Amino acid sequence: MKNKFLEVSALKDGTVIDHIPANSLFKVISILCLEKNEGMITFGTNLESKKLGKKAIIKLSDIFFKDKDINRIALIAPKAKLNIIKDYKVIEKRVVELPDEITGIAKCVNPLCVTNREKIPTKFLVIDKKNITLRCRYCEKITDSEQIEII
Repeated sequence: MKNKFLEVSALKDGTVIDHIPANSLFKVISILCLEKNEGMITFGTNLESKKLGKKAIIKLSDIFFKDKDINRIALIAPKAKLNIIKDYKVIEKRVVELPDEITGIAKCVNPLCVTNREKIPTKFLVIDKKNITLRCRYCEKITDSEQIEII
């Protein structure tokens, strides 16, 4: 028999991050530093998804993200969707998308890169949005999704 109830309760005001790959949930929590948040956070993983098979979801009461945080999410969960909630209604839906350039979010994998030796913010050109591949603007080193380290 199919289950006909909501698995997660409604949110009055805040943000829902949906369509997170189930194996990326805790990475998203970590990169957004949600463990330091004192507000209500609800998350679920291994929920059924027609698109992903299994997905994760995070509901954040009274939290709204800036573009830099959305770019962090895009590096870990590039197909995630943000639902902005006000007074129990979705007022905006945003598909997370990587910009053409990422600044100050990820670390260059080249230990000899100037960004790893001096206090210079990293800059990457996004050369493949589907497979998340970045090229350092300083040393030209390629970083793929398996190597990305969020700073």
